[in-house]
Order: sequence, then C-alpha cells, then structure tokens
Amino acid sequence: MGKKNKKQKSHLPLRLNILFFIIFLLFSGLILQLGVVQILFGMDAQEELDRTERVTSATPVPRGKMYDRNGELVVDNKAKFAITYTPKKHVQPEDNVEIAEKLAKYIEMDTEPVTKRNKQDYWIINNKKEAYERLTEEEKELSDQDQYYVMLEKISDDELEGFSEQELEVMAIKRELDKAYELTPHIIQYEDITVEEYMAIGENLHELPGINVTTDWERDYLFGSTFASYIGRITSQQQGIPQDEDQYFLARNYSRNDRVGRSGIEKEYELYLNGNKEIKEHITDSSGTVIDSNTIREGQRGKDLILSVDMELQHRIDKIVQEEVKAAVQKHPGKNRWFRHAVIVLMNPKTGEVLATSGQQYNPSETGEDEFTDVSHKVLYDTYLPGSTVKGATVLAGLDSGVIRPGEVITDRPIKISVDKEKSSWTRLGPVNDIDAIKRSSNVYMWFIAMRMGGEYNYQYGKGITYNSEAYTQMKNYYKQFGLGAKTGIDFPYEENMEIAKADGGELQDMAIGQYGNYTAMQLAQYISTIANDGYRMKPYLVKQIHNSSKGDQLGPLYKVNEPTILNKIEMKDTYLKRVQEGMRQAFQESGGTGYRYFADAEYNPAGKTGTAEAFYWDNDTKTLHSDVNNYNLVGYAPFDEPEIAFAVMAPYLGTGDYPVHHRIGRRALDTYFELKEERLKGSNEDDSESESEEEESEEE
Repeated sequence: MGKKNKKQKSHLPLRLNILFFIIFLLFSGLILQLGVVQILFGMDAQEELDRTERVTSATPVPRGKMYDRNGELVVDNKAKFAITYTPKKHVQPEDNVEIAEKLAKYIEMDTEPVTKRNKQDYWIINNKKEAYERLTEEEKELSDQDQYYVMLEKISDDELEGFSEQELEVMAIKRELDKAYELTPHIIQYEDITVEEYMAIGENLHELPGINVTTDWERDYLFGSTFASYIGRITSQQQGIPQDEDQYFLARNYSRNDRVGRSGIEKEYELYLNGNKEIKEHITDSSGTVIDSNTIREGQRGKDLILSVDMELQHRIDKIVQEEVKAAVQKHPGKNRWFRHAVIVLMNPKTGEVLATSGQQYNPSETGEDEFTDVSHKVLYDTYLPGSTVKGATVLAGLDSGVIRPGEVITDRPIKISVDKEKSSWTRLGPVNDIDAIKRSSNVYMWFIAMRMGGEYNYQYGKGITYNSEAYTQMKNYYKQFGLGAKTGIDFPYEENMEIAKADGGELQDMAIGQYGNYTAMQLAQYISTIANDGYRMKPYLVKQIHNSSKGDQLGPLYKVNEPTILNKIEMKDTYLKRVQEGMRQAFQESGGTGYRYFADAEYNPAGKTGTAEAFYWDNDTKTLHSDVNNYNLVGYAPFDEPEIAFAVMAPYLGTGDYPVHHRIGRRALDTYFELKEERLKGSNEDDSESESEEEESEEE
C-alpha cells in the first residue's frame, strides 16, 4: 500500500512540468505574434486607428407650448410626415446628385427655388471632363477651389437652358441635400407629403443612403389671428437663423438651419421655447462610415409659457373693436374717410399683467363682405397725440412743483398770448379747481400750470410771456415718471418711444393738454395704471410663468415666475395723487364729467379721463396732408376704490366725434371684463354645488 502511494507521488511533478511547458509555448507564441504585429504592421494599425474619429451631432426638438392665464392651450406643435437626410462624413456633391436622382422617383419638389448657381453646379458634375478641358494650362495650376470658380464662369447661358423638369427637380432636391451637416438629420421636405410618398420611401430606404422617413412638427396656432401679432412666428428650416443674428445664435450652439422665433413672444422667449437638442456621439472609420453611436444627452422639448392674456376676453375685445370701428365708418363715411382702425389695451394696474390688447382695421369691400385686419401691433408700434387724457399728469406736475395749490381756483376763460390767436377750453367753464379741471377737462387750467412752471405768474390777456428754458425738461421728467415718453419695459422684442424735441413756450402749453408729444396705447395704459395703483409704475408683461416641459399634456414643474416689477414710485405727496384720482372718478360718475354720459350707470365704480387731440393725416395716395381729423382717446380703471382693470383706447384720424367710438369701446370693454368675471364666478359656484350634492348623495348611500 505504501509503495503504491509513493509511486503515484513520483508522477505528479512530471505532469506539472509538462503543463507548465505547454503554457510557456503558448505565451511564447502570443508574444511572438504581438511582436510581429508591432514590428511589421504597427505603423499601418496606428494610421488606421488615427483615422477613426469621434463626432457629435445635435438633433432639434419641438418647441415649448403656450397657454393663456386660465390654462387654455394657445400654441401647440402639430406632427407632420417628414423626409430627412443624414449625410455621412466627407460626402461628395456627386453622392448627393445620385441620391437626389433616386429620391426624385418618389417625391415631387418645387423647382422654383432652383438658382443659376444650382444649375451650374449640376452641369459641372455631369460634365467634369469637358469643364476641366476648358481650363488653360495656367488655370490648371490653380487650387481646386479656384479652378472650380473659373469653370463656373466658362459655362454659357445657353448650356443652362433646356434642362428637363425632371432634371430641375433633381437640382431642387440636391439643393436641400447640400444644406445638411454631416451626421445631423436635416429635413428636406415635410410640406404636402402624401401617405403614399411616405410609404414608398420607407419601403426603399435600402437604396437611399442617409434618407429616412420620420415625423417632424410645425407650430399650431389654435386661435388663428386672435392675439397673433403678439404670439409672433418662427422661421422655416429653409430660412434658418436670421443672417443679421447668426453670431448670436451660433454662439449658443444653434445650427444655421434651425427654426427660431422671428417676431413676438416666439422671439422674445426663444431661448426658453427652443429646448435642448438630443446630442449623440458618432465614431466613424476612415471612410466616414459610422461604426458606433452613443447618446450623450436626451433631447428635451422647449419650456412651456403661461401667458398673462385671457384668450376668451381677448376674443370678445377683438369683436367689440371690429363692431365699433365699422359702425363709426358706416355712420359717417364722408367725415370718417381717413379713420380705419382703433386700438385698446387692458391690464391689471397692480401687477402689470396684460389681459388683452387689440387693434382692428376695417377694410370695406366692394362685395359687401366685411374684412378686418388685425393690427394689434400698433398698440406698441404706433404713436398718437393723446389729447386731454394726460391732464392728470399735468395737474400732478403743477401740484408737486408748487405752481398751484391743492384746491386752487382758476377761472376758465379764453386766453391770448401776444399776437397768437385766442384759445380756450371746449367751452367756458368758469371758476375751476384742480379736481374740476380734470372732471370737466379744462385746457385753461393746464395752460396756467405750464405758464407758471415756465416762470410766468403775471399773465395778461394779449401780452407776451417769457419762459424758463428748464420748464420743458421739468414737465417732461414728470411725464416720464408715469411712462409717458419712456419705454414701458414690456417683454416684447420692440416698442416705439418717440422722444419729444425741446419745446418753446407755446409748445409747452400744447404739451400740457396732450397736443405736443405722441405716445403709444401701451404707454397710456401704463400711465393710467400708475395713477390707479397709487403712484406705483408697474412693468407690463405678457408671460406670467415658464414651466419645464412634460411628456404628457399636463404642465411640467415650474421653472420661472415673472414677478410683478415696480419700475418707480411717483415722487410726490400721496394727497396730490388722491386729488387726481377723485377728479377722474368724477369725470365718469358725476354730472358735468366728460365721461359721465357713458359711464354714469356702470355698477363697477369706474374712473378715467377722456381726450381729443387735433391731428393731421397724410394721404400717401394723393400726397395730401389733411388737418380735419382728430384722435379720440380714453383711459380709465375700475373699481375706483380697489382697481383690478385699467385700459387705454386710441381711435386716430376720426373726422367727427358724433359717433363716440372711443367711449363705446371703453365702456363695452369694461362691461365685458366684469361680465366674464361674473360668468366664471357663477360657473364655479355651480360646480361647487354639484360637487357638494354628489358628496351628500354618496354619504346617504
């Protein structure tokens, strides 16, 4: 037994030695092989490795949506069939021609965009040898690029004629293919793609390298033209980023063919609406073929906006303005031949939220069908003489500067300065104080304020007066505290602000009654809001909130809130402001007030100021200036004791005020606001009652 064990033990070292020897041979062979590869093929392997590249691409995502203040969807993204082209690296023009010829079998492409240069490029690709032979020996020594430019010049116009419709279509398709960036999907067509075309291309992708069928999006404006001037528009992929802003966008990782906001809120909030592109890293071999791809960042749709605007209110206001502008034109077609549009702004005076803004132009048609053009942009873009609406600011300037005392009485009677014509208020008002001057709209009271601010306290009928040169600057600075002559700061790409030239004495008097210095409707709305808000000037805004996008229809998490912003507080005693507020209340609610006839029976306790300005209308067709027109304006707010709505109406170039279009628009707008508020409150109460009834029934069961 012992001998047997001893014998077995003696064989173990031999077997292990054999195993170790075999392993040694294997490792030796491997090392030898590695050495051969390193020594004989190392250079080639390194070159091949060096030719492998890592490239990133960015794929655009849909834009963010827009909702109104009540959660009503206003702007959405609508899915559409799309054909995309993703070129590999180092793609050649000949490759794109070949793809275009194959793709032309399945789709139709508009040939109108085809340019002379597109035709020249196509001709050279199909006639390379002939194009090269036209070069002189000296020209053949030029660089490839310079040679190409010379070839272009040597193509005659006759050679560019006679292309068939099919060849032109190939050029049109190639034109789109050439716009694509390597390894980045580019939409070459999504307009009017039929299901049949979509399916046919999908079935033949194997012969169309780089081509794919997918879905893209386009903006869907659910309310049509309503509020369209402010929502704005985006560029098409063909237009891409604006050329004058290319550096701005390229620095923010945009591609030249990206769709961006070109106007309105779409432009103002572009960096929020655009979203985050999907970023992929591609590994390509020496031929440019992608051998591997990895997603570095998932794409995320743009952020969603909650607008300050109430679209139901907006829709009703648009209709009111249309009806009243049309009525004014039809009632006095001769006198109102230059009047065609009116504008209005409604905003919350305590926050600056714009609730509705409308501008409607009436275009009478010969067919009898009413035609209206939305010109809401005029609220921010066009300036008009404001008339007496600004007298509140004038009285406050007089009180704060000390040239009049609270309650001071001045007799409203015609005045005459030197050789100038006699001028007066709309009627002789007799003795009026500061509150009466606003209520009854005294021009004379404002002229005395202007004269005194200019240093003239001894006015005499028919005598000349002298003015302090600083009076104009002082008056202008008072006006700017209310936003008159200053940009409102609204979150919009553009707003007009006409700087007033320095005025002399007579022009300072005109300025005091709104006959010198033009303002926009938005500036007037900010002015009256400042008075209603006890002297706090709020920055108007169109977007309340920004939310991160979500995959469903629900809003995502809150990203940012546009908080109410105080631009400034009127630097004067609150008691002065109270007197102006009272004058505006009386103007609408007490007999003798200039707005009493139209607002006296309103239950919502309104206040405001009327304004008529003598204006001029330039007829561009006849090159004639007409002076027989007026601007009829109106500003107001309600309720007087706790304001929640302020408005400004401007109706320019009316020939007669026999149809009070500004009063009718203003009154109907306020009525509509409070009626809509009541409707919603009633509906909310009914819903609560139904809910309570259901709960009671459930408990009984």
